[in-house]
Amino acid sequence: MAGFKLPTFDDRAAASRAAKERALEKQRNKPVLDPEVVAARAAAAAAKEAAAAERRAAHKAAIEAEKLAKEEQRAKAKAEAEEAAERAAAARRPAPPPKISTPAELKAARDARYAARKARQRG
Repeated sequence: MAGFKLPTFDDRAAASRAAKERALEKQRNKPVLDPEVVAARAAAAAAKEAAAAERRAAHKAAIEAEKLAKEEQRAKAKAEAEEAAERAAAARRPAPPPKISTPAELKAARDARYAARKARQRG
């Protein structure tokens, strides 16, 4: 068995030229695409992209609707919490002190009752 032989520059250049020739030959033998097939593929790609854009738009609209619903729910919960806090604060407030009538007001009320009683008796 022979040992490893290090390729020379000429060997490497020849291998590179041969690889290029094989690639060019492969490219030359490749069939030309039919314009109708190319147009059909482009139309299919455009339809696929349009469908994907529609799905993205629907998904985005659903996310926005969900955000709006959550925001409305937060606002409603906040309003209810504020209302409950207000009711609790109102319940904690002491009742206003009873109105103390002046002697003149007491006399006026007594005179009104007396006049009403006399009017009923006269009938």
